[in-house]
Amino acid sequence: MVKVHAIRIHEPGGPEKMRWDEIEVGEPGPGEVRLRHTAVGLNYIDTYHRTGAYKLPLPACIGAAGAGVVEAAGPGVSDLKVGDRVAYAPGVGAYCEQRLIAADRLVPLPSWIDDQQAAGMMLQGMTAQYLLRSTYRVQPGDTILVQAAAGAVGLILCQWAKHLGATVIGTVGSDEKAELARAHGCDHPIVYTRDNFVEAVKRITGGEGVPVVYDGVGKTTFDASLDCLRPRGLMVLFGAASGAVPPFELQTLAAKGSLYVTRPTLFTYVAKREDLMASAADLFEVVHSGAVKIEVRQTYPLRDAAEAHRALESRQTVGSTVLIP
Repeated sequence: MVKVHAIRIHEPGGPEKMRWDEIEVGEPGPGEVRLRHTAVGLNYIDTYHRTGAYKLPLPACIGAAGAGVVEAAGPGVSDLKVGDRVAYAPGVGAYCEQRLIAADRLVPLPSWIDDQQAAGMMLQGMTAQYLLRSTYRVQPGDTILVQAAAGAVGLILCQWAKHLGATVIGTVGSDEKAELARAHGCDHPIVYTRDNFVEAVKRITGGEGVPVVYDGVGKTTFDASLDCLRPRGLMVLFGAASGAVPPFELQTLAAKGSLYVTRPTLFTYVAKREDLMASAADLFEVVHSGAVKIEVRQTYPLRDAAEAHRALESRQTVGSTVLIP
């Protein structure tokens, strides 16, 4: 049994509900390891857990991705040993100095990935992987729309889609973010606070629309995202940064051109270990090749996670953010 610190919530609410608690971590059981975190990823899903939008048993240690070193291995763990560097996502409970976690949820890290990069890329990078390679398999010549193109997932989507031969349209909130997105593969950044992105998409595509929209914003962009699709296009709603999309009439999909809508999660796509390892391998390959660059642009001490949440929710962050235990 070791005593460590963790960020926990005892009731849902704003960033002020996050406490720096002392907790005890026991010895790993069968199939488990005790992991010492060296870096923890900040992801928007963390705010959903904090606010209670996605409910957890309380008190709860939040956080869905991290990297670190195996401190102890339980019975039956044969693929990992003490001292191994590993990372994971998704795996709620990351905002802590040490934790117990199932060994089959951990991905060994190659030597060329540092811990901060790993923590910043696992959830966001594997999200981009399943979106681009499974939910809608982007092909050379496709023109796609990425909402919030300067966000952490958005920047990875833009780079990876460009690598796959797509033309990328992306929405951003400022001219500075437009330049950032452009530097990361976005061919047509649209400042949505100034320009009508539906009109811009129709203009760029010659009135046809796009085959797929990747939308992690949710409530404020959903209806307009549908209007950007070509007939039989796919709306991929993978997040809700602006709030949950309210119920809508399914007949709308018929009226707008026999559209498809899906609400995928990384949890489902990597539920099996073989899928987790394949997704991570695909991500590592594009990062190692230089086609996708993972840039940790903000770091905070783990105990200051509330400050990081405020910055994330007010859209002050760009790219990846990492918390340091």
